[in-house]
Amino acid sequence: MFTGIIEAVGRLRAINTSGGGARVTIDTAALDLSDVKLGDSIATNGICLTVVAIDSSSFSADVSSETLARTGLAYYKIGDSVNLEKAMLPTTRFGGHMVSGHVDAVSEITSIDHKGNSIDYWLTMPTELAAYIAEKGSVTIDGTSLTVNSLTADKFRLTIVPHTTQQTIISKYQVGTKVNLEVDLIARYIERLLTKKTADKPEPSGVTHALLARSGFIK
Repeated sequence: MFTGIIEAVGRLRAINTSGGGARVTIDTAALDLSDVKLGDSIATNGICLTVVAIDSSSFSADVSSETLARTGLAYYKIGDSVNLEKAMLPTTRFGGHMVSGHVDAVSEITSIDHKGNSIDYWLTMPTELAAYIAEKGSVTIDGTSLTVNSLTADKFRLTIVPHTTQQTIISKYQVGTKVNLEVDLIARYIERLLTKKTADKPEPSGVTHALLARSGFIK
């Protein structure tokens, strides 16, 4: 589990494909690896990767064909910058929102508009994910926890302040840049509670909007 608060910006050192999957090596720059061991998780541009090799300044991870198909890794080049965040601890200050590191889709930057000291980015919103993206709700873009400021039927807008620009790879975004998108995890669980989806068909779960409202989960 992650919070979407980026700890360092690293760099893709190597990506070696084999049998439909790949092994990536990431230079970690300022990320402190002293407490990281084999098997730990590090979110890399929002992708939860399991450390299979590590030294003082880099780590390697294996990537499945499913991850390659679901994320923007297929577009990455050697030397590309990546957002890095180690898995959260029970004592971690929760500055962002609940992030699983399981990318839902690849979104694309469609426009960039500088407004005062902030920047508006409009991104494509995949139809199958539209129900999980709400105005003033949270999304994760390349591992960064961000707030949706407005949306249309097929796009949503993010307003980025200078600190976020300085601490992440957002400053490198251009129109056409493809980014990893993870929707709000809680929205998915609420849908699951309301529909109790099964492999065959949805069936009532007994959890209603009224029950969630009485319990303080929704208004």
